[in-house]
Amino acid sequence: MGTRWSATRAAAALLLVGGTASAQPTGSLQASAARAIETHPDVSARFNAYRASIDAVAAARGAFLPRVDLGASVGKDSDRIGSRNPASQTLARSGVGASVTQLLWDGLGTQGEIERLGHDQRARYFELVDTTEQIALEAARAHYDVMRMRRLVQLAEDNYVQHRYSFVRIETRVKAGVSRGVDLEQAAARLALAESNLSTETSNLHDVSARYQRIVGDEAPPALPPIEWLERGIPSTATEAMQAAVEQNAGISASIESLRSARAQVEIRNAAFKPRIEARVRATTGHHLDGIRDQSRDAAAEIILNWNLYSGGADQARIRQQVRLVDQAADQRDRICRDVRQNAAIAFNDTLKLREQRVLLERSSLASEKARDAYRQQFEIGQRNLVDLLNSEAELYSAKRAHVNAEYDLALAYARAHAAMNQLSAQLGVRRADAVLADATGWVRGDDAPARCNVHPVALRTTERSTLDARADGLAERAPVVPAQPPRQPASRP
Repeated sequence: MGTRWSATRAAAALLLVGGTASAQPTGSLQASAARAIETHPDVSARFNAYRASIDAVAAARGAFLPRVDLGASVGKDSDRIGSRNPASQTLARSGVGASVTQLLWDGLGTQGEIERLGHDQRARYFELVDTTEQIALEAARAHYDVMRMRRLVQLAEDNYVQHRYSFVRIETRVKAGVSRGVDLEQAAARLALAESNLSTETSNLHDVSARYQRIVGDEAPPALPPIEWLERGIPSTATEAMQAAVEQNAGISASIESLRSARAQVEIRNAAFKPRIEARVRATTGHHLDGIRDQSRDAAAEIILNWNLYSGGADQARIRQQVRLVDQAADQRDRICRDVRQNAAIAFNDTLKLREQRVLLERSSLASEKARDAYRQQFEIGQRNLVDLLNSEAELYSAKRAHVNAEYDLALAYARAHAAMNQLSAQLGVRRADAVLADATGWVRGDDAPARCNVHPVALRTTERSTLDARADGLAERAPVVPAQPPRQPASRP
């Protein structure tokens, strides 16, 4: 089984998380992740399951040691034997005895059970590591969502202020007779929509704050630092990202150990076809032992063999059942591998596309803001109507929202990619030193690696940008030439 794992070492590793949490700046992403790992019930449950698996191995090892039993009895025996005079007798007996039993051979059943529980112990450990990664990812998601919604609330507040400003300006112009009453109604409608958007964003902020409190355990700090980009450690290609995820993901490692545990159970089932041999020494002292008059002592040293020759076919059925369970464990291993591969591929692709979108949406936001300012100036001198101005405000708000969402989606994509490769905790500096434990056991996947989980990236057939540009240029060349319109004069006051 390799080097025995120790609960003390794992406990000290988890204590490292608590120390790391206190060392992180308040409100940082690292502090949120460390606090979540330290307090989340899922992590504690996995850790307790891991400690229980250590005790299960110790309990199985006890079968190799002698078993000492102490017994006492008191009772009355009544016998009737026709050839004896008197024909019946009654004896009051009592006795105290001790026995020592040592297992000599059980068809390697105990050894197989220890091996099976050892694989279970490793599976529980890898499940603990995987849960830690997932909780760190959920903490990062909650952290980024709180930051995102606070930004969106600020944008909604600014959008409301701008619409309120436009409404007041239109109201002043209507009273002065410069604008019409329908313009005021249009401005009021857009103001109501802006107020509704603000209410929606405020409600969303409450929801993500409650989710942050559920995952991390504490309320989100009033002030959060800027986005912490986790770009370091991201592979350069999708194939490398998927390969790293398949090789390093703790969920796949746990499924491999579950497969090995199921395979070891087959060997345990085979032990039922072999004899069981025990050595036993026993001694009893008392009065009328075994119902024999005046017997005060009974001692024996013996070798006991028990070999079940037929059990109604139950043992063969159990072996067939366990073989099917081994196949099921292999299927679950490959299914988990495919899920991990998908998550890694999508997260890596998101990091590429969102980096492009972030730049483009920033340009769109700046251009929309310049257009809004120009439309406002032109509206003041009568060169733009109210609908143009209100549409420019709505477009600017949408562009800023899209840019903010792209920023936090990109930050989360980095975290998702690291979590798929089982390195998010290390990137955040809150890993429990699980690499030390894994090296101590010399764990390798060997021939039990996933068999139906290739790492070929998805091939996308998309049209090149140059082709799209050529199509647009062709449309522009065929478009009719529209003569320039003279600038619109400002409306005269009645």
